[in-house]
Amino acid sequence: MSVAKVIEIISSSKKSFEDAVAQGVAKAADSLHDITSAWVKEQSVKVTDGKISEYRVNLKLTFVLKDTPKAAKTKKK
Repeated sequence: MSVAKVIEIISSSKKSFEDAVAQGVAKAADSLHDITSAWVKEQSVKVTDGKISEYRVNLKLTFVLKDTPKAAKTKKK
């Protein structure tokens, strides 16, 4: 049996939405293992002086939780 967890993160890029997604997933992968999917929940831009200055995305990331050996569970006191 496997169990997955979903978290939400916000990422930004000065280049594009695609770059914001790639950077968000890459940064999350530094501390999360077994990421299986990313869903772009929302996109927005920051506007400065009438021009887009930053692309922002809200991402939902899914990752598989690791099994904990039963011996480790029973040793907690």
